[in-house]
Amino acid sequence: MLKLPRNAAGARRVDDRRVISGIIHVLQSGCRWQDCPSQYGPPTTIYNRFHRWSGRRVWHRILAALVAMDGREFQAIDSTTAKAHRSAGGGKGADAQAIGRSRGGRTTKIHAVVDAKGRPLAFEITPGQLGDVRAALALIAPLPPAKHLAADAAYDSNGLRQFLTERGTLPVIPNNPTRRRFHPFDKLAYKARNIIERMFCRLKDWRRIATRYDKLAANFSSAVAIAAVIIWWAN
Repeated sequence: MLKLPRNAAGARRVDDRRVISGIIHVLQSGCRWQDCPSQYGPPTTIYNRFHRWSGRRVWHRILAALVAMDGREFQAIDSTTAKAHRSAGGGKGADAQAIGRSRGGRTTKIHAVVDAKGRPLAFEITPGQLGDVRAALALIAPLPPAKHLAADAAYDSNGLRQFLTERGTLPVIPNNPTRRRFHPFDKLAYKARNIIERMFCRLKDWRRIATRYDKLAANFSSAVAIAAVIIWWAN
């Protein structure tokens, strides 16, 4: 069983349930940490707990504990971008903090894989200009092989198709019109790919994910992990 860290030194510990509720309120509403309602506890405590646990990847481990036994039938992969607010600038090294320049301006890209119920199995954040297929292999490889994996034409790559086939997964990817040799394509199975679009809509209901305010990539990634955990509970 995954337990929350309880070995921090200092004054008497504020209740974890109340602090986590405050963290969720800030991430969902998009307010500043200092504007978090007082019933959740001191804003400094709420932010420090979020930031400290982000550095220890606590939120990611909670998500990993949920997804460890799922996603073997059908998976879908895609990405979405989050506009970086001016307050997200100033982190040490823009690329290191997963902020890049694309046609949408300064953005961060969220790459994700979901299961047949639209629950996030894995995600990665990168600078906004990174191509989708470049992040795909590292995202899919740690997951249990699924029978089918659906993706849009941005993932039409011989290397990705071969990787999926060798692990026993049938690629459900439309052919790029510029291809000389077309691969078989199951249009009926592809219709289920919309589950990842719906997941991104739920993810972007969280204001601090739809717009990135965090300077640090680790903190923004943790915000996505927390939202992903809530999506699991809601499904």
